[in-house]
Amino acid sequence: MLTPALRKKLLTTANYTVLILMALVALFPIYFMVIASFKNTEDLFRNGIQMVFEFGNLTAANYEYTLTTKDGIYLQWYWNSIIVLVASTMCSLGLSSICGYAIGAYDFKGKNFLFVLTMIVMMIPIEILLIPLYKMIINMQLIDTKTGSILPFVVQPTAMFFFQQYVRGIDRGYMEAARVDGCTEFGIFARIMVPMMKPAFGAMIILLALRNWNAFLWPMIVFASESSYTLPVGLASLISSYGNNYDMLIPGAVLAFVPLVIIFLMNQNQFVEGLTAGGIKG
Repeated sequence: MLTPALRKKLLTTANYTVLILMALVALFPIYFMVIASFKNTEDLFRNGIQMVFEFGNLTAANYEYTLTTKDGIYLQWYWNSIIVLVASTMCSLGLSSICGYAIGAYDFKGKNFLFVLTMIVMMIPIEILLIPLYKMIINMQLIDTKTGSILPFVVQPTAMFFFQQYVRGIDRGYMEAARVDGCTEFGIFARIMVPMMKPAFGAMIILLALRNWNAFLWPMIVFASESSYTLPVGLASLISSYGNNYDMLIPGAVLAFVPLVIIFLMNQNQFVEGLTAGGIKG
């Protein structure tokens, strides 16, 4: 007969075992890609990818080639992606948090309409918006510019909804106390609410950064010159009907992981706390 303590221990062990197996399955493609990036492309296609590192056969020539070919075009793509990532994420965080805070913290005429409108926009596929957005960017003369890539998605309805739900779970007594002390409405948001919304910001930084770093369809339409490409568009251009440049593609894909890993490690605690709190509040 299993005791409650033993049953709990077995259940915990089983849960961790399943999670570890799922993590290994998710990490295997990355593991193989890292191995492939250090192997000569001819050997890679001749012998395939092996499960273990053979240090004698590993070479960094692919990375040197990736960073130096075409006058360092890969570094230009990387820099373009970083600029778009930082600008898009910061602008989306600022505007989406203010909009979500206003809808979640205040009662005003048309509030429910704005909430429904936000939900509708969340459900519209981006493909439906491509033609009107493209016409708008042409009329604004923003084709082949970073502004043209960032502007149409500077306010994210998903982030607005998340911030709104998070704010609804915060006691409005803090706002009333700040008003009594003479704080302005914007001061309440900046000095009182933003620090309390730190977990929500941490979660949204990761999700928005992931979306902005991996954005492909809209940047592919907006950017016309090779020097303006972001990483996803640049790496995709290495695959063509005339041949695939795997010497540059595989190491380039490995290096593309680095910023996202750094951002996640810096915000992982807030990410978990923010998603948990955002899911139960309201």
